[in-house]
Amino acid sequence: MGFPCGGGYLKHGSPASPGQLSGWVPWGAWGTVCPAPFCADGLVYALGGMGSDTAPQAQVRVYEPRQDCWLSLPSMPTPCYGASTFLHGNKIYVLGGRQGKLPVTAFEAFDLEARTWTRHPSLPSRRAFAGCAMAEGSVFSLGGLQQPGPHNFYSRPHFVNTVETFDLERGSWTKLPRGLRMRDKRADFVVGALGGYIVAVGGLGNQPCPLGSAEGFSLARRRWAVLPAMPTARCSCSSLQAGPRLFVIGGVAQGPSQAVEALCLRDGV
Repeated sequence: MGFPCGGGYLKHGSPASPGQLSGWVPWGAWGTVCPAPFCADGLVYALGGMGSDTAPQAQVRVYEPRQDCWLSLPSMPTPCYGASTFLHGNKIYVLGGRQGKLPVTAFEAFDLEARTWTRHPSLPSRRAFAGCAMAEGSVFSLGGLQQPGPHNFYSRPHFVNTVETFDLERGSWTKLPRGLRMRDKRADFVVGALGGYIVAVGGLGNQPCPLGSAEGFSLARRRWAVLPAMPTARCSCSSLQAGPRLFVIGGVAQGPSQAVEALCLRDGV
């Protein structure tokens, strides 16, 4: 199975209560290791992106490490950059993204075996810089910068705490009620599925500087809980989940950040 660039396959453990979360661990040093494939067959996929002319791209390529070359695959139906990607079964899902300043609401899946694209129902709301994670057969699309509709000339983009879920089996979106929205309005933040929670970390909000706050939606209790704040408040981060740890890498604080910190579960830390 391949691994989508910018996305990840998140392993889910048994639900944990907020008291079981041990907090953040700085990752203080880098080491050199031998190159390793992201998963069993060692394939890496690159989807879309921004071209040299700043236009959104639809190209899809796969890297074959044995041949040390990139091969072209069928293009995405919707050109975009800044999309959320994740792997589920034998499909790479691509959700949202941007075309210039405009948010993309497309939700599409690439079958790795058939090498074909499938369009799913679009996101209900127009949000750029939203976060995305998957757990228990549902896709969670969180927060972002809400864009006004095409005929609403007087509305400005604004941060939201929206939570929308897509049931992969039923093939439909649900917008969760106001009481189940995130505690903080945020965009350009890190999202992961960790220990029975959908976790939202950092980002930008209505404050004058990046957020350090973290919160988790308990899949068992169906409610949000405050989690330990990230030591280095920042946005535009990369992230990686490895076992019980969600790594938040780099990003922007008051300027470019080199921080590498991990939100951990108490057990096994």
